[in-house]
Amino acid sequence: MATLTEIATLEEKYIELCKMHGILPNTAILSAFFEAEVKKSRNQRCIMNLYVDRVKYDDYLPLLELCNEINTSEVQGIDLFVRSACSLEDHYALPLIRSVNQKLRVVHLHDSFGKNFWQDVFFQGLSCKVLNVRSMHIHKLNIVGEFTQLHTLILDKNRIVGFGEDCFSCMPKLTYLSMCDTLVSDLWTSAAALLKLPSLKELRFQIWISCSDSSPLNSESSPSSSTKDDINTFIESDPPVEADMWDVAEQMDPSLPVEETLHSMDFSYKIPEQDDLDSHVSVSAGLNGEVLMREKVRRGKMPYQPKDVSPVDTFTRQFGNVGLKYISSKASPICSEKHYRMYMINSLPKLQVLDNLAIRKSDRDKAIETYSANFEDLPYKRKKESVVRVLENREKRSSKGKSQNSYKRSLCAAKMGSPASPLLHSLPFLSSRIQQEDDNSRLCPRQFEYHPLDPSLMVFGTLDGEVVVLNHESGKIFRYIPSNGSQSTILGLCWLKIYPSMVIAGSANGSLKLYDIQKASSTVTTSSHSTSGSVTFDEFDQLTSVHANSTDQLFLASGYSKDVALYDIGRGTRLQVFANMHQEHINVVKFSNHSPFLFATSSFDKDVKLWDLRQEPSRPCYTASSTKGNVMVCFSPDDRYLLASAVDNEVRQLLTVDGRLHLNFEIVPRVSSMNYTRSYYMNGNDYIISGSCDENVIRVCCAQTGRRLRDVTLEGNGSDFSMMYVQSLRGDPFRDFNMSVLAAYARSSSLSEIVKVNLLASRDSTAEESHGLRSYPSSSMGG
Repeated sequence: MATLTEIATLEEKYIELCKMHGILPNTAILSAFFEAEVKKSRNQRCIMNLYVDRVKYDDYLPLLELCNEINTSEVQGIDLFVRSACSLEDHYALPLIRSVNQKLRVVHLHDSFGKNFWQDVFFQGLSCKVLNVRSMHIHKLNIVGEFTQLHTLILDKNRIVGFGEDCFSCMPKLTYLSMCDTLVSDLWTSAAALLKLPSLKELRFQIWISCSDSSPLNSESSPSSSTKDDINTFIESDPPVEADMWDVAEQMDPSLPVEETLHSMDFSYKIPEQDDLDSHVSVSAGLNGEVLMREKVRRGKMPYQPKDVSPVDTFTRQFGNVGLKYISSKASPICSEKHYRMYMINSLPKLQVLDNLAIRKSDRDKAIETYSANFEDLPYKRKKESVVRVLENREKRSSKGKSQNSYKRSLCAAKMGSPASPLLHSLPFLSSRIQQEDDNSRLCPRQFEYHPLDPSLMVFGTLDGEVVVLNHESGKIFRYIPSNGSQSTILGLCWLKIYPSMVIAGSANGSLKLYDIQKASSTVTTSSHSTSGSVTFDEFDQLTSVHANSTDQLFLASGYSKDVALYDIGRGTRLQVFANMHQEHINVVKFSNHSPFLFATSSFDKDVKLWDLRQEPSRPCYTASSTKGNVMVCFSPDDRYLLASAVDNEVRQLLTVDGRLHLNFEIVPRVSSMNYTRSYYMNGNDYIISGSCDENVIRVCCAQTGRRLRDVTLEGNGSDFSMMYVQSLRGDPFRDFNMSVLAAYARSSSLSEIVKVNLLASRDSTAEESHGLRSYPSSSMGG
């Protein structure tokens, strides 16, 4: 143990260093020596508290030299604090922290540092046992440095959105992790990152506060004396027990090792190996119902059956005559995901405590059951296999009775089981400016469709009325059709199937044209000859959607009205307008994929309707209603189902034959009337993909069972990381588990992009990761 003489010697050494550099000693550093001497006199561990935010530039050199002396002394530990804005710049503060690396015990940092500081810390590491960081503005957390001694990591109140693939890979001793009040929302990438922590026992994304809804149990009151006012008083008051994790270091007893003091803090506690709670805790005059219930829950004795409620909700359990109310506090968005607790318990088999509630065997049994009923671990419910093994079986045809489709599904499952995060790739030409004759404006896509026959092509329409055919594999423009001065956003696009060189484009101003892309220009130009192969149809005012039938004879148009117009493609004329088909405007109209006469409409009047041209559409074949306004509808590739998407994640699959509900995908709503949701099929009829304009998440669900396969989070760069939202999306018709997403930034200065997503490939962890953007609230219509 350090002696008073040694501490005094260090203090004298510091004063001498200050004299050498011609400055006065820093009072905060002198106080640290005084506190250390007091601890020694009380037979406590000799721990020094160093407040870096109180260190000025003049203090830097003497302190840096002093730290070298401390490292060779018998001072048992350094607790390092930055509680407010630090006057030292990154290149001064970091060497100072590293100079005491051997003695670091607790590092307690407020983010007054830049991106380079955190990159250095997270890529090189620290030797501390407790790291507590607040107000950090790094959105994608990727801790890959050496943190071999780290026992507790507290990242509460940071703007963390997600994790790198190798995050937490170098923390063998990390036992406690708290990420309350962050922006983390993805179950899949979070669980994959946390699985790399072999010693993790306790995890927090929220804090469940528990209290009794009865009066204290003492000699003057009884459990039956509880009132509703007592509950309301608790809910409206500040949490009586839970401490701010930012103050974790202040709770620590410096006389004990870090591991022991952690158990005395509110963050962590010991879980008994046996059911010995009743022998340690009893109801008496000095112990009220709240303490009893809290201890019961913590030690796994209290029956806990989580409900599918928002994190801000409350729920109540009973123990004897004492009620217990739980209230979620400081919850990250991930906690609002349906079956969040069960998913995490099932995914992290070594976890003992989640959100300060102990995990019991019954919880694990329930988690397995819930996970199996609501999630797919791998596509098509396949088991984990290696790609090599699947290929060997296919070549040898060793499995009798298996079709090539079965091998294909196994191969997809093997590939998807490998990467933690799918490959996201923004189309490259959208990342740079395209020089045009009169200006330097970028092409900004607003709608897109894959080509029906050529796997390499897609068409997109721009906000400025241009139509662009793109080779999305190479990123090069194949054909370009200018707007001819109309400057009206393209909202409707549809390829013809029998004549796949033809595409119909509809603009917001009502313009309708049929283009032959073979006659369009192969370069970006404003020349009028590039539209010489076009056919112009009668306008449909405020158009939002167009779609051709399976024989390329007819197409339909809908928009901000209750009417639908029918056009003859061969004659170039409008045949008829079907009036008042809905009570409100019709967002999307779609022909079936195989019948040239059946089509469906979706409207904000909450109805989806199926129509038959052979029956003069004065009345629908049937009407299916949602609880909210319908944004879009589409047929499954085999026409067996209708997929209807209503506002705020209400996604339902209907039987085409009679409109009966086949599946409700039960996606958690955001409680936003502007959260326009769009859904399409992927892998034929096998999966659906769904995204909404107030969220940066694409959800992938099985179209036969409704089970969630995974979520994909779009990621942007810099300050826009958390401002990314889905505007539209399409499954790739030629590649399984591939899709493209149209997304847009919230800022008007940032334009939309098309992002390709490959669920079977892993994103390159060394590259800058792609891109997600926010949709424009005014552009609510169209698919």
